[in-house]
Amino acid sequence: MNILEKIKTNYSASMNEMTVAAYLEECKKNPKVYAKPAERILDAIGEPEMLDTRQDPVLSRIFSNKKIKVYPAFKDFYGMESTVEQIVSYFRHSAQGLEEKKQILYLMGPVGGGKSSLAEKLKHLMQQHPIYVLKAGEEISPVFESPLGLFADYTEELEEEYNIPSRYVPGCMSPWASKRLREFGGDINRFKVIMLFPSIQEQIAISKTEPGDENNQDISTLVGKVDIRKLAEYQQSDPDAYSYTGGLCLANQGLLEFVEMFKAPIKVLNPLLTATQEKNYKGTEPIGAIPFDGIILAHSNESEWAKFLNDKKNEAFLDRIYKVQVPYCLRVSEEIKIYEKLIKESSLKEAPCAPKTIELLAEFSVMSRLKEPENSTIYSKMRVYNGETLRETDPNAKSIQEYRDDAGINEGMQGISTRFAFKILSRVFNFDSEEIAANPVHLLYVLEQEVIKMMLPPETETKYLHLIKSVLASKYAEFISDEIQKAYIESYSSYGQNIFEKYVIYADHWMQNNDYRDPDSGEIFDRSILNAELEKIEKPAGIANPKDFRAEVTNFTLRYKANHGGESPRWDSYEKIKNVIEKKIFTNTEDLLPVVSFNAKSNEEDEKKHRDFTRRMKDRGYTDKQIRILVDWFMRVRKTMG
Repeated sequence: MNILEKIKTNYSASMNEMTVAAYLEECKKNPKVYAKPAERILDAIGEPEMLDTRQDPVLSRIFSNKKIKVYPAFKDFYGMESTVEQIVSYFRHSAQGLEEKKQILYLMGPVGGGKSSLAEKLKHLMQQHPIYVLKAGEEISPVFESPLGLFADYTEELEEEYNIPSRYVPGCMSPWASKRLREFGGDINRFKVIMLFPSIQEQIAISKTEPGDENNQDISTLVGKVDIRKLAEYQQSDPDAYSYTGGLCLANQGLLEFVEMFKAPIKVLNPLLTATQEKNYKGTEPIGAIPFDGIILAHSNESEWAKFLNDKKNEAFLDRIYKVQVPYCLRVSEEIKIYEKLIKESSLKEAPCAPKTIELLAEFSVMSRLKEPENSTIYSKMRVYNGETLRETDPNAKSIQEYRDDAGINEGMQGISTRFAFKILSRVFNFDSEEIAANPVHLLYVLEQEVIKMMLPPETETKYLHLIKSVLASKYAEFISDEIQKAYIESYSSYGQNIFEKYVIYADHWMQNNDYRDPDSGEIFDRSILNAELEKIEKPAGIANPKDFRAEVTNFTLRYKANHGGESPRWDSYEKIKNVIEKKIFTNTEDLLPVVSFNAKSNEEDEKKHRDFTRRMKDRGYTDKQIRILVDWFMRVRKTMG
């Protein structure tokens, strides 16, 4: 089925019409026909996948070996496991008919933290399953009411005959339905029932309300108002003179999103109280109660919530709120996935991005959101939050639980927003007029400039600039130094192999307590000379126990030769000795500068090595221009690297 046929099929499927009697028979067979909005959305979310974090060392550290629920419907909401679980719990408890069914689902978090994206996701999920709406003649109920509202006074009979529990029956029918029923002389069979799919586009069972101007906003944005064009035909109190265009009218049997809810004056919010508690509300005219059986989803930032919370007049309202905090992401690996998703959805997805660019931005964003720890560094805290173990590298690092207990429940509610970070990334990609590409050197520069432009409080600005200049720049200097050295050393593989083979021979003779005769010079090395030669290789790497290390490397080489027909292993095939040899080669960075720099070369050999170096850097994911920029930056900072 192509896309055009699919649209046509879906459209016609959503207009199924039946009699009230047929609808009731359908209810008897299939409880999903009269399911509440919370049940339908829960069904659309689907069953979670159980993730046993004990199987993954990183996740086991983050989630303390617990089994966690992962919902495929929210797979793009990275690092939000706890927030999603709280939202799903709200729908689960509401579907069970517990207190949550009378509460407003309220998402509270900082700007750009994902509140609106979660709201959009929930509205899309609400569109998955159909609703059944009352119809009279050619008119569909203007408040998309359930046909069961006609039986508000006959709940026992309905349960007895059709097995429909009384809690599924609305407390009243709408004034529109009540008028039609009078006109039909009480003959319910003259009504029809139509199946509709909730629609964001058509505002069927899904609507959005925003706070307007405080001076002129009234409750009509929620409950509708009289349509003055119809007053020539109808009296003001006639249900047909009413315009059911308020958010509550349109969101019946579905979901009402109230953006920045607490910016609205309390008088505007009052209808929400009766709608949630009594499942109906009053219009602006004396037309009778209007039914509401839907989910109210509100969101705002922390300052709006704090202001509302501190006003004693709002106590009744606060009791009807199910609050879910939506903090910023505090795991670098998940923050990276957010940026990668945003890049993938833009035209930048084909643009070159040098290694470490996105990671550095994610590290900055996460560190800006973390509470400064005591007796530990914020960089170590960030890594622990990311599930890394720092036992060997930072003895002052604490456990993830200690950091969390110290930070309190509001960590992640302040700092750099994902939206701001992505704007930074956009500027970095477009920084160079000749090449749309991103690299960490441009990132560090743009980040610093943008932080200064933000006019933050002095304390915050100082913290952010320290993170950029001291923490990130020094960590990146180590990384790019390593990258350049690795690309450089590959052109010196024979040099590395010679050091390795010489080390193994010296170590073997030293272990056997034998003198060694150099076959080229005929010079004899006794045990003390052998030890001095071995230490020249070991000391730059800080080998703590040379005797054990020599035995380990010698045994590895002998085993390898035995299994490979006497052939020696490559110098970089064993991680431990590879690191030692790299450190030995890099003790004097002056050796690599003539090769990696872009200055004119003094001989053909250096020129060839430079070409090999740039080719290997390109293989690592850098463009020609980026290699030049990063090498220049590395050469500037190498003196301060120690």
